[in-house]
Amino acid sequence: MNDNIPVEANKRVHKNKELNIWEALIPVVALIGMLFYNVFYAFGDDALSGSNQFILLMGGAVAAIVGFFNKVSYESMIEEVANNVKSTTGAILILLMVGALAGTWMVSGIIPTMIYYGLQILNPTIFLASCVVICSIISIATGSSWTTSATVGIALIGIASALDISLGMAAGAILSGAYFGDKLSPLSDTTNLASAMAGTDLFTHIKYMTITTIPSIVITILAFILIGLNLDTKGAIDTGAMLQSIESSFTVSGWLFVVPALVILLIVKKVSPLIALLLGTLLGGVAALIFQPDIIATIGGSDTLTFESGYKGVMNAITVDTAVATENKTLADLFSAGGMSGMLGTIWLIICAMVFGGIMDAIGALAVITKALLKLFHTTFGLFASTVASCLALNVTASDQYLAIVVPGKMFAKAYKEKGLAPENLSRTLEDSGTVTSVLVPWNTCGAYQSGVLGVNVGDYFVYAIFNWLSPFMTLLFAAFSIKIKMLKSKTT
Repeated sequence: MNDNIPVEANKRVHKNKELNIWEALIPVVALIGMLFYNVFYAFGDDALSGSNQFILLMGGAVAAIVGFFNKVSYESMIEEVANNVKSTTGAILILLMVGALAGTWMVSGIIPTMIYYGLQILNPTIFLASCVVICSIISIATGSSWTTSATVGIALIGIASALDISLGMAAGAILSGAYFGDKLSPLSDTTNLASAMAGTDLFTHIKYMTITTIPSIVITILAFILIGLNLDTKGAIDTGAMLQSIESSFTVSGWLFVVPALVILLIVKKVSPLIALLLGTLLGGVAALIFQPDIIATIGGSDTLTFESGYKGVMNAITVDTAVATENKTLADLFSAGGMSGMLGTIWLIICAMVFGGIMDAIGALAVITKALLKLFHTTFGLFASTVASCLALNVTASDQYLAIVVPGKMFAKAYKEKGLAPENLSRTLEDSGTVTSVLVPWNTCGAYQSGVLGVNVGDYFVYAIFNWLSPFMTLLFAAFSIKIKMLKSKTT
């Protein structure tokens, strides 16, 4: 997902013989209780502004107390927290570059131009289904749901706002497509990680995933078509007036599409997404100087474009809040960007989540919870169900999609083999329940990232991220009826 597999993941699964299941669950119950009160009774949608971050630290404190009672040293817990935070370095850098890219792409007119043409092409009736298809294609090509949402996703959110379509619906459609493509792309880090953890070939894994993934995405597209047919935006938006406002505020040119096209090409060519985003940011700054000199001069604090005002204007777009004046109130939010500073809240959330996950891992709670789940089931369906439950639990407790793949992958591999199940059963289940559901947890790195990039709270898009929550149900449905369950002795039942 975030294009940076933590190579230490395999080494970060701790076991503590003294810890029992009830002790392991104490921090989880405490965290869920505190988060529930904080979100539903105290702060609501503002919970991610800072209070949830502190709640995660409090959850970590509860886990630390449990650890102290079980003779886990303070030093070992801090070391594991440091490892967890270190593993997010790439993600944090990408977040900063996404903020920078969004800033230069806004002031350069790239995003407004995408919105301008999108308003003319995408009818509200087919918009949501189109989002799924567009993001699926981009994500398969790039292997990254993160890059997809940071580029075309931002533009599609802008178009949704202009069409007066629920941003929660739009974000759900964008993420459904982005995670479908990411899941099936051989360039995806989580796809490679899942196949490696289960011990199966990458392309065997991808081919086997299509059995559950294709039905899930078809249902998702059909659902968004039905939603689109029932959307009512009549009288809410004057598209003509909006197009005129965009033209009056920016120089709209098809040449601006060269920049995003180059960024996507670089990623397809396997250039590091971090490098691609940096180049996209710099190219966006150059495009701003060429196509929007007056805007850059104004942002730089001058009436005319000079070297100094141009430099300051581009740097402001990259680093801090910037906005382009418009008389159209609907476009006001679209013509503003937070730059790198706009991503600091999300980074803060990720760091706090890694503190909780790190301490939970250090005290052995994650391994104990996973083992307990494994013991609950003895049938083939029970094995699949326990894998799904383990992945979901780790996405919630460890706040890290990689641990949601690595820990169950390590814990369940032997059990699948003993049941005579081919390893691709495990790798597919890891992806169906670990990879795609990470975005549904607000304090998970993926949930925090996507919410921050798209500017839509997880609670607002949760229901509409149909593909993401449907996938684990689909894998359980196939397991329950023994549909295409591949056995080790080459027989499929």
